[in-house]
Amino acid sequence: MEPRERKQILIGGVVLVTLGILIMLNSFTKFGFDKSWPILLIVISVTTLAQSPKDLVGWFIGVVGAVFLIDNNWSVNVGWVKTYVMPTLLIIIGLFMLYRRSKK
Repeated sequence: MEPRERKQILIGGVVLVTLGILIMLNSFTKFGFDKSWPILLIVISVTTLAQSPKDLVGWFIGVVGAVFLIDNNWSVNVGWVKTYVMPTLLIIIGLFMLYRRSKK
């Protein structure tokens, strides 16, 4: 099994376990999925960074997850970051990744 394939299987498994836990929290507690979904981004980030700590995309995904988690659950005003900065950076990074992939 190639390292890339192992990485995808690990991330996929961890994401599915996290998603199951978040759905259970939504069903059995007041911590609804509308407030907890950024945890998925943080888990993807941690799993990615555990395998490659220098992965800038992993760090960025973690920051995005943290910003949305803070904004959704605590009274910290990060509205302008969430509204303008994050989507713009996500689009730029996504386009860069697609462009880099098409060159291979």
